[in-house]
Amino acid sequence: MGMLRETALKYKEQLLYIIFGVATTLVNWIIYTLALLIFTLAVSNAIAWFLAVLFAFIVNKKYVFESKYVSVKQSLREVALFYGARIFSGFVEILGLPFLVFIGLNQEIFGIEGAVAKAIISVVVILMNYFFSKFVVFKRKEQNDTDA
Repeated sequence: MGMLRETALKYKEQLLYIIFGVATTLVNWIIYTLALLIFTLAVSNAIAWFLAVLFAFIVNKKYVFESKYVSVKQSLREVALFYGARIFSGFVEILGLPFLVFIGLNQEIFGIEGAVAKAIISVVVILMNYFFSKFVVFKRKEQNDTDA
């Protein structure tokens, strides 16, 4: 087996998380753009966020973390935890960006004010979402654990 294939298999979960993260961003932008034809900016953004998180939940459950839970109760628990984690990381982003700017990380990149702070907080949020998904939402259960 080639070295590239071995590496891809070794980091399959992380690679799929990145790929579906990009796909989730595209879903968000497409829905946002279409919703703007009907709704206001704020409503379009809320709809896009909600549906993008739903898309992220589905692909993370099925392809990234391969959750085997299929009961309604277990799936609702996962959905609630997933949305809860995304809401929490959203607050971290909302509060973290101005904090990082306040402490001096407000440098521009390509003329974008606060780009360094935005890049840092984005990495923090991505890592938080990954760890919440892996260790809280889709954590692997024992085979005999039938109820979450």
